[in-house]
Amino acid sequence: MKTVTKDQVARVVRDAVPGLAFDVPNDIERALRGAYERETAPRAREVLRLLCENAQVAHDDRVPICQDTGSVWVCVEAGPDVAVAGDALAGVDEAVGAAYVESRLRKSIVRDALFDRTNTGDNTPAFCEVRLVDRPGARVHVMLKGGGSDNASRVCMLTPGAGKQGVVDALLACVREKAANACPPLVVGVGIGGTFDKVAGLAKRALMRPLDQPAETPELQALEEELLAAVNATGIGAGALGGSTTALGVRVLTAPCHIAALPVAINMGCSAMRRGTYELAW
Repeated sequence: MKTVTKDQVARVVRDAVPGLAFDVPNDIERALRGAYERETAPRAREVLRLLCENAQVAHDDRVPICQDTGSVWVCVEAGPDVAVAGDALAGVDEAVGAAYVESRLRKSIVRDALFDRTNTGDNTPAFCEVRLVDRPGARVHVMLKGGGSDNASRVCMLTPGAGKQGVVDALLACVREKAANACPPLVVGVGIGGTFDKVAGLAKRALMRPLDQPAETPELQALEEELLAAVNATGIGAGALGGSTTALGVRVLTAPCHIAALPVAINMGCSAMRRGTYELAW
């Protein structure tokens, strides 16, 4: 059986951070260019043009896409044919610190949310987890998550009677209230199910699925299309200046839940959507 080690994970994270900070993911860049070509509202069209230009400048000059270079989320995902060493995440903070210092990225993490808001100086600690899944092999998911988009996110504990319309209403309420602060056009992750503490994780993991990768079932795909259409119908648009593209995509993950519950989490992703998945090789 293969084993995921701390050196493997640390190496992936250290290599991933600069690329995510400097390069808009390919699917996001294609979606931005497509939105620019379709957009008819002049101000929104100019915002989309500038976002595409910004992505090109960041790539060419190796500078951050955005001044908020985010907190670092790392998820090690391992299948049944892989063992995860007990210290597999032990090298992540050192890798993050080195990458942020060497690439001159802004450090945004404070020591304690309430009692000591002193900057840690190297953007650590990273926020890490391990997931065991049925899919063979192992991979590392990495996301640089800006404060503006996370601040625009929320968890709603609905009652089962709210049904699908309750999910739509919760999403639209969040978008109308917060989307302008999350740097639209957005990618929106929606988690449905689980428990209070798990549903937010569903929403975050939903953001990892590329825009050009379809949902696993026709039912889920139809829901994502319905939610995307509803979000874009708000007219908030690129840069919150109006237009037809408030979001580039909506991604949904669902899970079982208690008979008395309908947990819903909404995790906003900004127009850069700095995330990547890296397969481990032995």
